[in-house]
Amino acid sequence: MTAVVPPTVEDQVELSYARAITAALAEEMERDDRVFIMGQDVGRLGGVFGVTKGLQQRFGEDRVIDTAIVEHFIIGGAVGAALAGMRPVPEVQFSDFLVLAGDESTNKLAKWRFVHGGRFPIPVVVRAPMGAQGGVGAEHSQCLESIYWHTPGLEIVVPSTPADAKGLLKAAIRDDNPVIFFEHRRLYRTRGPVPTDPDFVIPLGLANVVRTGSDVTIISWSAMVAEALAAADVLAERGVSAEVLDLRTLQPLDREAIAASVRKTRRAMVVHEAPRTAGPGAEIAAFIAEELFDALDAPVRRVAGYDTPIPQSAYLESLWLPGSADVVKAAEELVRW
Repeated sequence: MTAVVPPTVEDQVELSYARAITAALAEEMERDDRVFIMGQDVGRLGGVFGVTKGLQQRFGEDRVIDTAIVEHFIIGGAVGAALAGMRPVPEVQFSDFLVLAGDESTNKLAKWRFVHGGRFPIPVVVRAPMGAQGGVGAEHSQCLESIYWHTPGLEIVVPSTPADAKGLLKAAIRDDNPVIFFEHRRLYRTRGPVPTDPDFVIPLGLANVVRTGSDVTIISWSAMVAEALAAADVLAERGVSAEVLDLRTLQPLDREAIAASVRKTRRAMVVHEAPRTAGPGAEIAAFIAEELFDALDAPVRRVAGYDTPIPQSAYLESLWLPGSADVVKAAEELVRW
Protein backbone atom coordinates (compact mmCIF):
# COMPACT_ATOMS: atom_id res chain seq x y z
CA MET A 1 0.00 0.00 0.00
CA THR A 2 1.04 3.62 -0.56
CA ALA A 3 2.86 5.09 2.41
CA VAL A 4 1.90 8.47 3.85
CA VAL A 5 4.89 10.81 4.15
CA PRO A 6 4.68 12.57 7.54
CA PRO A 7 4.61 16.37 7.23
CA THR A 8 7.16 18.51 9.04
CA VAL A 9 6.10 20.67 11.98
CA GLU A 10 6.36 23.73 9.73
CA ASP A 11 3.82 22.24 7.32
CA GLN A 12 1.12 21.79 9.99
CA VAL A 13 -1.43 23.88 11.82
CA GLU A 14 -3.50 22.97 14.86
CA LEU A 15 -7.17 22.51 13.99
CA SER A 16 -10.23 20.91 15.49
CA TYR A 17 -11.63 17.77 13.88
CA ALA A 18 -14.56 19.84 12.56
CA ARG A 19 -12.37 22.57 11.08
CA ALA A 20 -10.09 19.96 9.51
CA ILE A 21 -13.13 18.66 7.62
CA THR A 22 -14.00 22.22 6.61
CA ALA A 23 -10.46 22.70 5.31
CA ALA A 24 -10.62 19.48 3.29
CA LEU A 25 -13.91 20.52 1.69
CA ALA A 26 -12.61 23.99 0.85
CA GLU A 27 -9.38 22.67 -0.66
CA GLU A 28 -11.15 20.11 -2.82
CA MET A 29 -13.75 22.65 -3.97
CA GLU A 30 -10.93 25.00 -4.89
CA ARG A 31 -9.10 22.23 -6.71
CA ASP A 32 -12.05 20.83 -8.68
CA ASP A 33 -15.10 22.89 -9.64
CA ARG A 34 -17.14 19.69 -9.99
CA VAL A 35 -17.10 19.26 -6.21
CA PHE A 36 -20.17 20.67 -4.48
CA ILE A 37 -21.97 20.29 -1.15
CA MET A 38 -25.68 19.69 -0.56
CA GLY A 39 -27.80 19.08 2.50
CA GLN A 40 -30.13 20.60 5.05
CA ASP A 41 -28.88 24.02 6.22
CA VAL A 42 -25.33 23.36 4.95
CA GLY A 43 -25.14 26.86 3.48
CA ARG A 44 -27.21 29.20 5.59
CA LEU A 45 -26.18 27.71 8.94
CA GLY A 46 -23.12 25.71 7.97
CA GLY A 47 -24.89 22.49 8.89
CA VAL A 48 -26.35 21.53 12.25
CA PHE A 49 -22.80 21.25 13.67
CA GLY A 50 -21.32 24.20 11.77
CA VAL A 51 -18.86 22.12 9.77
CA THR A 52 -19.63 23.80 6.43
CA LYS A 53 -19.86 27.30 7.91
CA GLY A 54 -18.53 29.97 5.56
CA LEU A 55 -18.32 27.76 2.49
CA GLN A 56 -21.47 29.08 0.84
CA GLN A 57 -20.19 32.63 1.24
CA ARG A 58 -16.91 31.59 -0.35
CA PHE A 59 -18.12 29.35 -3.16
CA GLY A 60 -21.69 30.51 -3.76
CA GLU A 61 -25.15 29.03 -3.52
CA ASP A 62 -24.68 26.88 -6.64
CA ARG A 63 -21.91 24.88 -4.94
CA VAL A 64 -23.16 24.83 -1.34
CA ILE A 65 -26.82 23.99 -1.74
CA ASP A 66 -29.41 24.08 1.02
CA THR A 67 -31.98 21.35 0.51
CA ALA A 68 -35.31 20.41 2.02
CA ILE A 69 -35.47 17.87 4.86
CA VAL A 70 -35.70 14.98 2.40
CA GLU A 71 -32.89 12.47 2.83
CA HIS A 72 -33.88 10.31 -0.11
CA PHE A 73 -33.64 13.40 -2.34
CA ILE A 74 -30.27 14.42 -0.85
CA ILE A 75 -28.71 11.02 -1.56
CA GLY A 76 -30.64 10.26 -4.73
CA GLY A 77 -29.94 13.73 -6.09
CA ALA A 78 -26.25 13.30 -5.36
CA VAL A 79 -26.22 10.02 -7.31
CA GLY A 80 -27.90 11.74 -10.25
CA ALA A 81 -25.40 14.60 -10.15
CA ALA A 82 -22.52 12.10 -10.08
CA LEU A 83 -23.95 10.33 -13.12
CA ALA A 84 -23.94 13.72 -14.85
CA GLY A 85 -20.24 14.22 -14.13
CA MET A 86 -20.24 16.09 -10.81
CA ARG A 87 -18.56 15.09 -7.53
CA PRO A 88 -21.17 15.75 -4.83
CA VAL A 89 -20.55 15.73 -1.07
CA PRO A 90 -24.02 15.43 0.48
CA GLU A 91 -24.51 15.74 4.24
CA VAL A 92 -27.14 14.07 6.37
CA GLN A 93 -27.49 15.78 9.73
CA PHE A 94 -27.22 12.54 11.68
CA SER A 95 -26.03 9.21 10.29
CA ASP A 96 -29.24 7.67 11.71
CA PHE A 97 -31.15 9.50 8.97
CA LEU A 98 -29.35 7.64 6.20
CA VAL A 99 -31.86 4.83 6.63
CA LEU A 100 -34.54 7.24 5.40
CA ALA A 101 -32.68 7.08 2.10
CA GLY A 102 -32.51 3.29 2.23
CA ASP A 103 -33.07 2.58 -1.46
CA GLU A 104 -30.95 5.52 -2.60
CA SER A 105 -28.00 4.60 -0.36
CA THR A 106 -27.97 0.80 -0.41
CA ASN A 107 -29.14 0.33 -3.99
CA LYS A 108 -28.54 3.36 -6.21
CA LEU A 109 -25.44 4.74 -4.52
CA ALA A 110 -23.85 1.39 -3.78
CA LYS A 111 -24.79 -0.64 -6.84
CA TRP A 112 -25.23 1.48 -9.93
CA ARG A 113 -21.59 1.44 -10.97
CA PHE A 114 -21.56 -2.34 -10.68
CA VAL A 115 -24.86 -3.01 -12.43
CA HIS A 116 -23.79 -0.80 -15.35
CA GLY A 117 -20.54 -2.66 -15.85
CA GLY A 118 -18.38 0.07 -14.36
CA ARG A 119 -19.26 2.55 -17.12
CA PHE A 120 -20.56 5.20 -14.72
CA PRO A 121 -18.36 6.28 -11.81
CA ILE A 122 -20.32 7.34 -8.73
CA PRO A 123 -17.93 9.78 -6.99
CA VAL A 124 -20.25 10.64 -4.09
CA VAL A 125 -19.02 11.17 -0.53
CA VAL A 126 -21.83 11.09 2.03
CA ARG A 127 -20.87 12.92 5.21
CA ALA A 128 -22.68 11.21 8.07
CA PRO A 129 -22.15 12.54 11.63
CA MET A 130 -22.49 9.60 14.01
CA GLY A 131 -22.23 8.54 17.62
CA ALA A 132 -23.59 9.19 21.08
CA GLN A 133 -23.04 12.59 22.65
CA GLY A 134 -25.00 14.65 25.11
CA GLY A 135 -28.18 12.60 25.43
CA VAL A 136 -29.84 13.23 22.07
CA GLY A 137 -31.51 9.85 22.22
CA ALA A 138 -31.81 6.53 20.49
CA GLU A 139 -32.69 7.98 17.06
CA HIS A 140 -29.80 10.47 16.83
CA SER A 141 -26.85 8.64 18.42
CA GLN A 142 -26.16 5.44 16.53
CA CYS A 143 -23.03 4.14 14.82
CA LEU A 144 -24.26 2.38 11.69
CA GLU A 145 -20.99 1.23 10.12
CA SER A 146 -22.05 -2.41 10.02
CA ILE A 147 -25.23 -1.67 8.03
CA TYR A 148 -23.30 0.05 5.26
CA TRP A 149 -20.30 -2.26 5.48
CA HIS A 150 -22.78 -5.04 4.75
CA THR A 151 -23.73 -3.23 1.53
CA PRO A 152 -21.27 -4.17 -1.25
CA GLY A 153 -20.16 -1.27 -3.40
CA LEU A 154 -19.58 1.30 -0.66
CA GLU A 155 -16.32 2.43 0.88
CA ILE A 156 -16.51 3.15 4.63
CA VAL A 157 -14.29 5.80 6.24
CA VAL A 158 -14.07 6.28 10.03
CA PRO A 159 -11.38 8.84 11.02
CA SER A 160 -10.26 9.36 14.61
CA THR A 161 -8.07 12.49 14.44
CA PRO A 162 -8.23 15.91 12.76
CA ALA A 163 -5.35 15.05 10.42
CA ASP A 164 -6.94 11.76 9.42
CA ALA A 165 -10.31 13.44 8.92
CA LYS A 166 -8.76 15.88 6.48
CA GLY A 167 -6.53 13.44 4.62
CA LEU A 168 -9.15 10.71 4.33
CA LEU A 169 -11.91 13.09 3.25
CA LYS A 170 -9.73 14.51 0.49
CA ALA A 171 -8.88 10.99 -0.70
CA ALA A 172 -12.57 10.05 -0.60
CA ILE A 173 -13.61 13.07 -2.69
CA ARG A 174 -10.98 12.19 -5.32
CA ASP A 175 -12.15 8.56 -5.43
CA ASP A 176 -14.49 7.47 -8.23
CA ASN A 177 -16.37 5.09 -5.92
CA PRO A 178 -19.14 6.02 -3.46
CA VAL A 179 -17.99 6.60 0.12
CA ILE A 180 -19.81 6.86 3.45
CA PHE A 181 -17.71 9.21 5.57
CA PHE A 182 -18.68 8.60 9.20
CA GLU A 183 -17.44 11.55 11.26
CA HIS A 184 -17.94 11.17 15.00
CA ARG A 185 -19.72 14.00 16.76
CA ARG A 186 -17.77 13.56 20.01
CA LEU A 187 -14.60 14.30 18.08
CA TYR A 188 -15.63 17.61 16.52
CA ARG A 189 -13.92 19.73 19.20
CA THR A 190 -10.82 17.60 19.59
CA ARG A 191 -7.70 19.32 18.28
CA GLY A 192 -4.46 18.21 16.71
CA PRO A 193 -1.81 19.01 14.10
CA VAL A 194 -3.15 18.99 10.54
CA PRO A 195 -1.03 19.17 7.36
CA THR A 196 -1.50 22.35 5.35
CA ASP A 197 -0.36 20.86 2.03
CA PRO A 198 -3.45 20.87 -0.25
CA ASP A 199 -2.22 17.65 -1.82
CA PHE A 200 -1.89 15.78 1.48
CA VAL A 201 -4.18 12.75 1.28
CA ILE A 202 -4.33 9.49 3.23
CA PRO A 203 -5.04 6.51 0.96
CA LEU A 204 -8.18 4.60 1.81
CA GLY A 205 -7.47 1.13 3.19
CA LEU A 206 -4.31 2.07 5.10
CA ALA A 207 -4.52 1.41 8.86
CA ASN A 208 -2.26 3.19 11.33
CA VAL A 209 -0.39 1.73 14.30
CA VAL A 210 -0.89 4.58 16.77
CA ARG A 211 0.90 2.78 19.62
CA THR A 212 3.27 -0.15 19.41
CA GLY A 213 3.11 -3.04 21.85
CA SER A 214 3.90 -6.71 22.29
CA ASP A 215 1.27 -8.35 24.53
CA VAL A 216 -2.12 -7.60 22.95
CA THR A 217 -3.48 -5.88 19.85
CA ILE A 218 -6.37 -3.46 20.36
CA ILE A 219 -8.13 -2.79 17.04
CA SER A 220 -10.40 0.24 16.87
CA TRP A 221 -11.46 3.32 14.89
CA SER A 222 -13.19 6.68 15.25
CA ALA A 223 -13.89 7.89 18.81
CA MET A 224 -12.99 4.56 20.39
CA VAL A 225 -9.31 4.98 19.42
CA ALA A 226 -8.94 7.51 22.24
CA GLU A 227 -10.43 5.01 24.69
CA ALA A 228 -8.04 2.34 23.43
CA LEU A 229 -5.05 4.65 23.88
CA ALA A 230 -6.17 5.63 27.39
CA ALA A 231 -6.51 1.95 28.23
CA ALA A 232 -3.04 1.27 26.84
CA ASP A 233 -1.60 3.86 29.23
CA VAL A 234 -3.22 2.12 32.21
CA LEU A 235 -2.16 -1.31 30.97
CA ALA A 236 1.44 -0.12 30.63
CA GLU A 237 1.44 0.88 34.29
CA ARG A 238 0.31 -2.68 35.09
CA GLY A 239 3.00 -4.31 32.98
CA VAL A 240 0.94 -5.05 29.86
CA SER A 241 2.21 -3.78 26.52
CA ALA A 242 -0.74 -2.99 24.23
CA GLU A 243 -0.52 -2.22 20.53
CA VAL A 244 -3.29 0.04 19.24
CA LEU A 245 -4.29 -0.22 15.59
CA ASP A 246 -6.53 2.51 14.15
CA LEU A 247 -8.21 1.02 11.08
CA ARG A 248 -9.23 4.44 9.65
CA THR A 249 -11.33 2.70 6.99
CA LEU A 250 -13.49 -0.41 7.24
CA GLN A 251 -13.91 -0.80 3.50
CA PRO A 252 -11.31 -1.26 2.19
CA LEU A 253 -10.05 -3.09 5.28
CA ASP A 254 -6.32 -3.26 5.91
CA ARG A 255 -6.11 -6.98 6.59
CA GLU A 256 -2.33 -6.94 6.20
CA ALA A 257 -1.93 -4.50 9.09
CA ILE A 258 -4.29 -6.55 11.28
CA ALA A 259 -2.40 -9.74 10.50
CA ALA A 260 1.01 -8.20 11.14
CA SER A 261 -0.04 -6.88 14.54
CA VAL A 262 -1.85 -10.03 15.66
CA ARG A 263 1.03 -12.27 14.60
CA LYS A 264 3.30 -10.10 16.76
CA THR A 265 1.20 -9.92 19.94
CA ARG A 266 -0.73 -13.22 19.55
CA ARG A 267 -3.80 -11.71 21.25
CA ALA A 268 -6.48 -9.52 19.70
CA MET A 269 -9.47 -7.50 20.74
CA VAL A 270 -11.80 -5.22 18.78
CA VAL A 271 -13.27 -2.08 20.35
CA HIS A 272 -16.21 -0.21 18.84
CA GLU A 273 -19.17 1.90 19.91
CA ALA A 274 -21.91 0.13 17.94
CA PRO A 275 -23.85 -2.65 19.69
CA ARG A 276 -21.99 -5.93 20.01
CA THR A 277 -24.36 -8.30 18.19
CA ALA A 278 -23.66 -8.26 14.44
CA GLY A 279 -21.51 -5.18 15.00
CA PRO A 280 -18.52 -4.36 12.80
CA GLY A 281 -16.21 -6.08 15.29
CA ALA A 282 -17.81 -9.42 14.46
CA GLU A 283 -16.45 -9.32 10.91
CA ILE A 284 -12.96 -8.41 12.11
CA ALA A 285 -13.03 -11.10 14.78
CA ALA A 286 -14.16 -13.64 12.18
CA PHE A 287 -11.31 -12.67 9.86
CA ILE A 288 -8.78 -13.11 12.67
CA ALA A 289 -10.27 -16.46 13.74
CA GLU A 290 -10.41 -17.81 10.19
CA GLU A 291 -7.11 -16.52 8.81
CA LEU A 292 -4.88 -16.09 11.88
CA PHE A 293 -5.97 -18.93 14.16
CA ASP A 294 -2.44 -20.34 14.28
CA ALA A 295 -1.16 -17.00 15.60
CA LEU A 296 -3.58 -16.76 18.53
CA ASP A 297 -2.81 -17.64 22.14
CA ALA A 298 -6.31 -16.63 23.28
CA PRO A 299 -9.79 -16.13 21.80
CA VAL A 300 -10.56 -12.82 20.08
CA ARG A 301 -12.40 -10.45 22.41
CA ARG A 302 -14.90 -7.70 21.59
CA VAL A 303 -15.64 -4.59 23.63
CA ALA A 304 -18.74 -2.83 22.30
CA GLY A 305 -21.95 -1.01 23.10
CA TYR A 306 -24.85 -2.79 24.72
CA ASP A 307 -27.54 -4.49 22.62
CA THR A 308 -30.12 -1.88 23.63
CA PRO A 309 -31.31 1.44 22.24
CA ILE A 310 -29.06 4.28 23.41
CA PRO A 311 -30.60 6.01 26.47
CA GLN A 312 -31.90 9.58 26.27
CA SER A 313 -30.42 10.46 29.66
CA ALA A 314 -26.88 11.79 29.29
CA TYR A 315 -25.91 9.98 32.49
CA LEU A 316 -27.31 6.66 31.30
CA GLU A 317 -25.71 7.25 27.91
CA SER A 318 -22.31 7.52 29.62
CA LEU A 319 -22.93 4.13 31.25
CA TRP A 320 -24.02 2.65 27.91
CA LEU A 321 -20.87 3.71 26.10
CA PRO A 322 -17.85 1.39 26.21
CA GLY A 323 -14.84 3.08 27.77
CA SER A 324 -11.19 2.64 28.62
CA ALA A 325 -11.97 0.72 31.83
CA ASP A 326 -13.84 -1.89 29.79
CA VAL A 327 -10.87 -2.18 27.44
CA VAL A 328 -8.43 -2.58 30.34
CA LYS A 329 -10.54 -5.32 31.91
CA ALA A 330 -10.83 -7.28 28.65
CA ALA A 331 -7.11 -6.91 27.86
CA GLU A 332 -6.06 -8.15 31.29
CA GLU A 333 -8.31 -11.19 30.88
CA LEU A 334 -6.70 -11.88 27.50
CA VAL A 335 -3.12 -11.76 28.75
CA ARG A 336 -4.01 -14.09 31.64
CA TRP A 337 -5.53 -16.65 29.24
